[in-house]
Amino acid sequence: MAQQKTNLTEVTSSASAGAVQQQLDDEKQVSKWTVLAIVGVGVFMATLDSSIVNISLPVIAHEFHVGLNGAVEWVIIAYLVMTAGILLSAGRLADMIGRKAVWIMGLIIFTSGSALCGAAPSLALLIAFRAFQGIGGSLLFASSPAMLTRAFPPEERGRALGLNAVIVSLGVSVGPTLGGFLTTISWRLIFYVNVPIGVVGIIATWLLLKERLQRNAGKFDPWGAILLAIGLITITAAISFGEELGWTSLPIVGAIIVGLIALCILPFVEKRAANPVLDLSLFNNRVFVSANLSLVLSFLALFAVSFMMPFYLEQLKQYPTAEVGLLLTPLPVTIAFIAPFSGALADRIGTRWLAAGGLAIACIGLALLSQLNANSSLFDIIWRLVFTGVGQAIFQSPNNSALMGSAPRNRQGSASGFLATGRVIGQSLSVALAGTIFAALRGAFAGNALVTHQYTTTVQALQNTFAHAFQITFLVCAAIAFIGVFTSLVRGKEALK
Repeated sequence: MAQQKTNLTEVTSSASAGAVQQQLDDEKQVSKWTVLAIVGVGVFMATLDSSIVNISLPVIAHEFHVGLNGAVEWVIIAYLVMTAGILLSAGRLADMIGRKAVWIMGLIIFTSGSALCGAAPSLALLIAFRAFQGIGGSLLFASSPAMLTRAFPPEERGRALGLNAVIVSLGVSVGPTLGGFLTTISWRLIFYVNVPIGVVGIIATWLLLKERLQRNAGKFDPWGAILLAIGLITITAAISFGEELGWTSLPIVGAIIVGLIALCILPFVEKRAANPVLDLSLFNNRVFVSANLSLVLSFLALFAVSFMMPFYLEQLKQYPTAEVGLLLTPLPVTIAFIAPFSGALADRIGTRWLAAGGLAIACIGLALLSQLNANSSLFDIIWRLVFTGVGQAIFQSPNNSALMGSAPRNRQGSASGFLATGRVIGQSLSVALAGTIFAALRGAFAGNALVTHQYTTTVQALQNTFAHAFQITFLVCAAIAFIGVFTSLVRGKEALK
């Protein structure tokens, strides 16, 4: 009997090893460039959508007869909070059932959500469909870095993530211009444009990727996923509406308390779970912790550029909206040009000094942007944006490579989830922080007065008020980036996997 059990164990182990080997053989048959192209389709679509919607909000508000605040803001926020809420759960799911399965689900949900948004007959349904679309976006963002890390060898990981950054930057830079053009025809086209792209991505993934559906990879952790979603969604929503409703208002305080309670309970639940959705063991790795903290600080500091510059260009400089979209492109275009080189260089010399040096350059760029005023020339604006973009590009790919490389291969989905969650949280905090500082120093008041010509003082005084608030906001962001330089330096030397 004992001999039979031993034989059975050997057969089972042999079969398991054979399945793993077959999986690796299947993946090796797919070119790394094929994986990059497939990932590029989904990432481009998702980033294009995130940048294309903003410019259409005034038209959407007009069509549904609402103001430019309140309910219409949820067209953006519903997507943001849903994405933030389930990113880590989506990453864990990718580790359990495979990245291909999660990627296809993401493409199907995002594409169908885009079609539903385009056909939405009311603002309430548009918001609901945007939340549904956010589920698809989270599945895409949570699995894409893991797919690239798995497809490319460790010595080319930075290069792959750098090329992925190019696609992200192209989506961000094309969005405002394409959105402005499509909106002149119909705002619904900004959502319908995703449908053919998504269909191509679904077909290509199904036919070309060879990863098999994984089984017996452990049970999903529903309570952990629920607590994580409640915590991140309520806090993200509170951050998004804190400035508008007031940070001491009952809805904001209540949302923050609920979110903090959920996140405080989460670690105790996860310690008892056999297969936790939040893999706390990853935080035992100093490189992983450092890269995540640096990531959040970088987006907290640098996303303010994308948030604040339109106000500067439209309200203080009074450029037409169509031109503002073009004037914002130097930043993402610079990132698209530099990121592949910084990623490839990180493969050769490591990520530590590149990430720290890039964020230091970006820190200086933020300080330079703070010096812009009503008299700044077009050249003054563009070269400062380019300088900041160089720093961001040098930081981004090496830091992402360090984060993904510090996680075991069977936890790449979870690492991807942390990467995407850190980005969304950093962006949300950046908007809240920059908006609060700018409004507290009466920059928002001055900007609105300059646009509406409702002067209670001289134009010069309003311009000075705006410029002062703008300067302090960017100097605070520069200080945050400066802290990020040190969090990048303390990581130590990472090992290639």
